[in-house]
Amino acid sequence: MSHSHKLVIKRSSMSRPPPPPPTTNKDQQHQNPSLQEINIKLIQSGEKERLKELLRERLLECGWIDEMKALCRAFTRKKGRNNVTVDDLVHVISPKGRASVPNSMKAELLQRIRAFLASTAD
Repeated sequence: MSHSHKLVIKRSSMSRPPPPPPTTNKDQQHQNPSLQEINIKLIQSGEKERLKELLRERLLECGWIDEMKALCRAFTRKKGRNNVTVDDLVHVISPKGRASVPNSMKAELLQRIRAFLASTAD
């Protein structure tokens, strides 16, 4: 009869740096607003609609919208018009669409959101 024994080696916590001091809820909110808080600010100010319109214009200019329409048409032809739902299209095309948005466009939107947040900071 052989018994297997596990050897457990505990590392000393002496070499670890101390944890950062806890931030208060107020500090945390001021430093890093949540995505929900950012979204509320964007909506209330009308900035979200302006950003969406800018995005639509840029996507149209670069041909992205036509490319997505072509992918949808090709998928629909392949599967048969009566065999495709909107959910099917969204499921198949969305990942391709997100991946093909130019990085420069993502960077521009992020920069505009950061500038908006900086301009509204208390």
